[in-house]
Amino acid sequence: MHIDYATADAAALNRTHYRPGQKTGHYESFYQRGNHPTEPRAFWIRYTIFTPADMPDAAIGELWAVYFDGVTGEHVVAKEEYPIAECEFSPDSFGARVGDRVLEPGALRGQAYGTNGHIAWDLTYKGDEPPLLLLPPKMYTGGFPKAKSLVGVPLAVYDGTLTVNGLTIGIEGWTGSQNHNWGSRHTDYYAFGQIAGFDEEPDSFLEIVTGRTRIAGPVTTPMVTFLVLRHQDRDYSLVSLGQALRAKADFGYFYWNFASSDESVAIRGRFSASAEHFVGLNYYNPPGGIKHCLNTKIASCELEIHNKATGRRERLTTGNRALMEILTDDRGHGIEIRA
Repeated sequence: MHIDYATADAAALNRTHYRPGQKTGHYESFYQRGNHPTEPRAFWIRYTIFTPADMPDAAIGELWAVYFDGVTGEHVVAKEEYPIAECEFSPDSFGARVGDRVLEPGALRGQAYGTNGHIAWDLTYKGDEPPLLLLPPKMYTGGFPKAKSLVGVPLAVYDGTLTVNGLTIGIEGWTGSQNHNWGSRHTDYYAFGQIAGFDEEPDSFLEIVTGRTRIAGPVTTPMVTFLVLRHQDRDYSLVSLGQALRAKADFGYFYWNFASSDESVAIRGRFSASAEHFVGLNYYNPPGGIKHCLNTKIASCELEIHNKATGRRERLTTGNRALMEILTDDRGHGIEIRA
């Protein structure tokens, strides 16, 4: 399958890369997420393929659902696993099915049970923003990095219902995104962030990752930061390898400072959230082992944009609409693993 990532539309970018029976380890996720218009509440639903390296018969489909409630402080997590024979991921068009839980263009329906509770969803979504790439187009077809990520529908608007442990929640105009990621191994250590609409600029969209990964044995890459900001009809794509290496960033439990620039713009910012806003998840890694993903969709972010030509500075913020994840091998983070 050949895709020109520089010009492809969402339908082409969302085709499944996994092929049944492949021996190369692989993970691939199609996930949706949306935030309440004003309150610290959000959902995250993910349809995933996982196959361990050299074990094609062990491939499975994973169904994830998380409801974040920053008002009550009670987050609900559910996850189910199915043999790959009971799943369908289309290599020719956008679509996924895990068991009888379905994702299709503009809609998703299903439910998931877990030790932490039950979540059901019946949602539609729409959006007319063009796809957003977090990497240079040529990196999507090369061997580096091993993990790829893109946004098929930025600023997707969701309507419908969620049912969380028996309570039905009306979803009316929640804004988020439809996303697609895949690879032969997870990035070894990263912070990942996304904002689908800032409080002052609801049509602006940010996606960013800071991370490093092993090259061979104990040898790792330097820390790199890729950043794309879509703001006022312009894409600031600070994604060349040189820019990624020059960017400054540091993150920990539970903050993330970053700064990147080119000849025309300098962008800096900070994500933060309290530990109580995170849930812990087990991510299987195709080469072996399990990563811990510390995950929230109700973090805060402050962003400063400096136009070098005009000298103008803008400040964008969100109090509780930011996606923030940390992937780590560390087991001392203090966040309960819920699935």
